[in-house]
Amino acid sequence: MKRRIYYYDTDTSGAVYHANYLHFLEEARSELLERNGLSVKGLLDRGVGFAIRRQEMEYKAPTLYGDTLDIKIWIKEFSPYRIVFAYLLHNQDGRLIGKAETDLVCVGRDLKLVEIPSDVRAALEREKAA
Repeated sequence: MKRRIYYYDTDTSGAVYHANYLHFLEEARSELLERNGLSVKGLLDRGVGFAIRRQEMEYKAPTLYGDTLDIKIWIKEFSPYRIVFAYLLHNQDGRLIGKAETDLVCVGRDLKLVEIPSDVRAALEREKAA
């Protein structure tokens, strides 16, 4: 996923504010779902949601106003109840900006743990790293 950096993404130094990377990771996960025939809204309509269990971000270099981030995303791990997404973020020059992981659990409308539906798992299986 490519993400252009706008002024509102940055702090007074002109670099992306650290917490904004979480928005970029969320956008990458949504795009991954959509390219596999799924959507957050569609899942929520079915009573299937994902709650973040753990989030890690390792910052390697700043991203500046006007840069373009290239976010590579894949599924690192599946279990019946969890999905772990991994990311590499590079700028337009190929410089490594950061590495991240998001560990999510599948929950129902009542926010209690439920198994990931088999059709969702099947749709995402091709995104799992070998």
